[in-house]
Amino acid sequence: MKIESLLEDLDGADPARAEAAAAWLTAEGGSVVTELLAEVAAVRGSAGLKPYTRALGLIGPPAFDALVEAGRREEVAGWLLGRLLTAFDERCADRYAALASDPDYSTSGNGFSGLLRLTTESEAGLRALVECYARGRVAPYKADDYARRTHASFRPRLRALRRDPAESPRTRRGAMAALVAGGGADALDERDRAAIERLIRVKIPHETPAAPSNELSGWWMAVPATSYEGLFTALDLHDPRPVTCAAGEAAVEGRELQVPDGGETGGTRSVGRVFITPELDGWRLVFGPFDLLVGDFWDGMVETVERVSAHCGQAQFFFLDDAGGSDVWLVAEDGRVIRQFAAESEPEWEGDPLPWETLAVDDPDFDPEYDDAPPNAGTAGARSACAHLSVDPNAVGPGTEARGHGWLALTAPGVGHGAFPGRLPL
Repeated sequence: MKIESLLEDLDGADPARAEAAAAWLTAEGGSVVTELLAEVAAVRGSAGLKPYTRALGLIGPPAFDALVEAGRREEVAGWLLGRLLTAFDERCADRYAALASDPDYSTSGNGFSGLLRLTTESEAGLRALVECYARGRVAPYKADDYARRTHASFRPRLRALRRDPAESPRTRRGAMAALVAGGGADALDERDRAAIERLIRVKIPHETPAAPSNELSGWWMAVPATSYEGLFTALDLHDPRPVTCAAGEAAVEGRELQVPDGGETGGTRSVGRVFITPELDGWRLVFGPFDLLVGDFWDGMVETVERVSAHCGQAQFFFLDDAGGSDVWLVAEDGRVIRQFAAESEPEWEGDPLPWETLAVDDPDFDPEYDDAPPNAGTAGARSACAHLSVDPNAVGPGTEARGHGWLALTAPGVGHGAFPGRLPL
């Protein structure tokens, strides 16, 4: 049977011919796999892939094996390999697990994608998960999702592997990482949680300070280091724990957690993590979920910075969104904004200029004959203002004078840090 006519029948409008083609592929399709892969490799774009994907799925394991080998020989492009590997059903579950165990990052990601799609919870899948985390690098695509999906069923077995003296240290280490990736620190026993806390205390004095980047967008606050404790009350933060900068950065980039709201309707509420940096050149910076800490874009920012300044004496708020064109900074003292800059289409200024500011009228490019600017208009956006006002997060590094340690806190009580799934670098 010619492959062209086979695919036409399979994707055609005649149900009888399509059924006959599917039956033949299921029974005899292994004989045309090589020809099928040769043709699909020449397809440009994804529009024409449907009949090939269906044909490969009907053939099943022989097509899976041939496709993987073609990918290793680079006869099939990486994007196409990933797309075609979505074709297979439960007959190939162990083959997906074997891919997930592969040391190659992209190959392993294709395997975990298949395991997740099939919701396969096999011993082979568990071992693949342990092996991937035992490598100690960034997890392959979909590995973390698979760890979360399977955590309830895998947790007893992972805990047993973690404590099994017959297993290698590498396997025990991978089992621990898989537990945290799937269920957070609460998935660990007391012995491992205590070990992690000791490791954090050991690392903190020797770390190079760092802060989350605002390269494309971001928001943060700055408060004087001498009065930063007021943050916990002002922002209603809970369960603060010492943390390394590396862990704090990763934590605030992670997902919020949905927990029961305690109401009769059985609804949920969001909980997030907030990173307060060590003292950096005399200041503490605050990073966290905007929607939970601030809320409204403008009124929420003003209210938040004023409230924090009432508890800390002074507070600075910065907001950047390069895609949306927003650039905002505010300075508040003792509960009142004293200077603010906001730019979307046109910049606007309120309050008296601060001593470090260059006014627009004093800029060398300002031409009073053609340009118009209010007398309090400055020239600095948030990216340059932060360095004058306190600390530029993008400049934090070995040259920054750091004291103390950072804190990781939660936006709601009674949840606990261990409830957040996912690994944090220490």
